[in-house]
Amino acid sequence: MNRPRIVDRPAFVLAFRLLAAFIACVPLLILAINIATQSLGPDPGQEVTESLGLAAFQLLIVTLAMTPLKHWSGWTGWIRVRRMLGLFAFFYAVLHVLAFLQFILGWSDLWATFTKRPYIVAGALSFLMLVPLAVTSTRGMVKRLGKNWKPLHKLIYLIAIAAWVHFIWQARSDVGEMVAYGLVIVGLLALRWKWNGVRGLIPFARG
Repeated sequence: MNRPRIVDRPAFVLAFRLLAAFIACVPLLILAINIATQSLGPDPGQEVTESLGLAAFQLLIVTLAMTPLKHWSGWTGWIRVRRMLGLFAFFYAVLHVLAFLQFILGWSDLWATFTKRPYIVAGALSFLMLVPLAVTSTRGMVKRLGKNWKPLHKLIYLIAIAAWVHFIWQARSDVGEMVAYGLVIVGLLALRWKWNGVRGLIPFARG
């Protein structure tokens, strides 16, 4: 009788999930340390807001990368942390929105801000599309939605694009980092297209 591979053993998978959770918490830990040591620079509110938003964006991309990693390696452990990473991305996105409202925008005059800073529209659309994915991420909702769950969660592709537009639009001189993120997103979407066709990228389309 063949023994299971080390990477397939429950203890290894649990350790991997704990490691993934810890890594996902690192941006928040770093931010907390910077706040405690007053190392956020001349505009702490802006720094907090940007750090949380970037963490959400990075985790969103990492979530998208889980399926290709599983496809290449044949190891299902990547898929087992995908939902958790997606929820961490949502968690950081919520903190980003709250920080933006508290430190930058304030809790009034939303319409004026939207018209003066159109990049916020892309960010708002990305966040609003992320909400139903987070709400339907539980096992119970997966069962309840049945065949409609996967088509709904294809929204993640539009979310990634809208989030990238949100960041690249507000970038001023140094756009290199965002261009690199954009290339990664294009690569991940191209893989999805290759494996599942164009319908694999269209939200609410089955297939």
